[in-house]
Amino acid sequence: MGKSVTMKLIESHLVSGEMRVGEEIGIRIDQTLTQDATGTMVMLALESMGLDRVKTDISVQYVDHNLLQVDNKNADDHLFLWSACQRFGLWYSRPGNGVSHPVHQERFGKPGATMLGSDSHTPAAGAIGMLAIGAGGLEVALAMSGEPFYFKMPEVWGVELIGSLPPWISAKDVILEMLRRHGVKGGIGRIIEYYGDGLNCLSAMDRHVIANMGAELGATSSVFPSDGKVREFFVSQGREADFKELIADSDAAYVHRETIDLSKLVPLIAMPSSPDNVVPVEQVEGQKIGQAYIGSSANPGYRDFAIAAEIVKGRRVQHAVSFDINPTSRQVLENLALDNRVFALISSGARIHQAGCNGCIGMGQAPASGSISLRTVPRNFPGRSGTQGDKIYLVSPETAAASALTGVITDPRTLDMPYPDVREPEKPITVGEKMFLKPLSPSEARDVELVRGPNISPLPDFEPPPDLFGLPVLLKMGDNVSTDEILPAGARVLPFRSNIPKISEFAFSAIDSTYHSRALEARDAGGHAVVGGLNYGQGSSREHAALAPRFLGLRVVLAKSFARIHWQNLINWGVIPLTFESESDYDNLQQGDQLRIENLGAQLTGGQSIELKNETRNVILRLRHVLSDRQTEMVLAGGLVNIVRARLNANKSSDERLD
Repeated sequence: MGKSVTMKLIESHLVSGEMRVGEEIGIRIDQTLTQDATGTMVMLALESMGLDRVKTDISVQYVDHNLLQVDNKNADDHLFLWSACQRFGLWYSRPGNGVSHPVHQERFGKPGATMLGSDSHTPAAGAIGMLAIGAGGLEVALAMSGEPFYFKMPEVWGVELIGSLPPWISAKDVILEMLRRHGVKGGIGRIIEYYGDGLNCLSAMDRHVIANMGAELGATSSVFPSDGKVREFFVSQGREADFKELIADSDAAYVHRETIDLSKLVPLIAMPSSPDNVVPVEQVEGQKIGQAYIGSSANPGYRDFAIAAEIVKGRRVQHAVSFDINPTSRQVLENLALDNRVFALISSGARIHQAGCNGCIGMGQAPASGSISLRTVPRNFPGRSGTQGDKIYLVSPETAAASALTGVITDPRTLDMPYPDVREPEKPITVGEKMFLKPLSPSEARDVELVRGPNISPLPDFEPPPDLFGLPVLLKMGDNVSTDEILPAGARVLPFRSNIPKISEFAFSAIDSTYHSRALEARDAGGHAVVGGLNYGQGSSREHAALAPRFLGLRVVLAKSFARIHWQNLINWGVIPLTFESESDYDNLQQGDQLRIENLGAQLTGGQSIELKNETRNVILRLRHVLSDRQTEMVLAGGLVNIVRARLNANKSSDERLD
């Protein structure tokens, strides 16, 4: 059988393991992407590791999340990140340059390369034939130091696209169809690869929409071929030399195949409060809205804004609707301004915000209480917008713009106008390079001092686990608990991302406001456990969702299943993730129960079965772990930082003996 694009990418970067589904493999990483909500922790890790200079081909630090400067915290962290980039040899994307994922695709992405990013939407780069994976910041720091990235070999699914998109249907409807079919757990343990003649109607930025929101399926990554459409993109960016063709063999093998007939799609909408709660727009049209929001890494292309501008051109949005435009890159904003489409948006009543993530992660643009907000963002988890009890619906730019005009949820096909003929420009009028700062030379970098604001604290030290645990269960939760619920984003919380003691005060606050105080009390007595259902930890790659509870004494998480990135983040910080062998054990386990684990080390190294005793109910719980030997070593050491520190100290001692 022939090879898929995914298999070619993995095979060309494989450094350890065998490409068998479920086996741990290690791959070489060519590029890394960090953003400011997670990047400060990455830079602190690089400093702790004693790294002199990054060893990847390209590493880029973006400032796109924490752009609100209501006090010194975010501005201080921006300076810290800039100084760290100078010290360690990274590119720096200044505040206002735009969202990391589309900007990286514009300026740095390369077909055939691998990329690791400390953001769960890093797989967006699969739009141009890359293998891009989201991970915790600690793993990204290791990749910067030249270490392989380890993960379990996923299944590769093939999705054939046939036909062409009808008028008023766009790429957002394609990925919403995938979420309608498979749900937020459907991609776990899989890479989704798209192929077929239907690709001919999807630009590289259209594909970015689909690859970006593949993260909402729980997929390890999403991959497209690097074909003629991708070449057009590189020509338009003045980077044709970086293009190379990478397509699947005609007889490529996939574990699973399915087909989407693009010509049969209709406008779709994901209702509150999950990206997979998808129905046709026509089923819910007519409901009054308070906001229509266009932008985010999930709809980042020039076309996504230009189509909205053409829809509202010469018209006014309803007075009760906040029509929010969040440009995703400085380049897109400049081009929209030069072709008068910014004027069309402003004249319609739109509010133009700076280029960045903004309201997608609760940094401004929060909707009014009780009002419906239509958004082109990737996620609508409860409270993520910044408003508790929010009603966030995920839609295409066409649906958002049409609804802004009418004031109610509107199927854009019902507008009394022809579908605007808008395409990505063959060559942008302006190319966004001015807002990047290049890495310093190695000789210049050695003299750079890191600039630390008062809000930046060192990484906490964590001790290895004892062999005998007594742990109370502080929380019992249901299915699909997201990292936004474990550790919220937003303007109130994320400014403390470099201060673990402070940010830990918000851990699980969306679920139980008493968790913090109860966890501190339990920490003094040895720690605690929490219980989750299916797909525990879905959503963001934010390692703070593991690190903050660990700081408060979390030692074990028991769940029916885990989302990939959060599962690994728990391991990285020395928290043990266990799954139930029987759902009856989950049903019988309650908040407040006291657990006892004996011979922890022997149980973890002796196989995958783990026994715990629920002393409150006098029953034995049988659980499983699927840790590799490498991961077992990590949790028994108290986390990956302890292993790296011991390795560095050993190397330093060896060097001193040689001297």
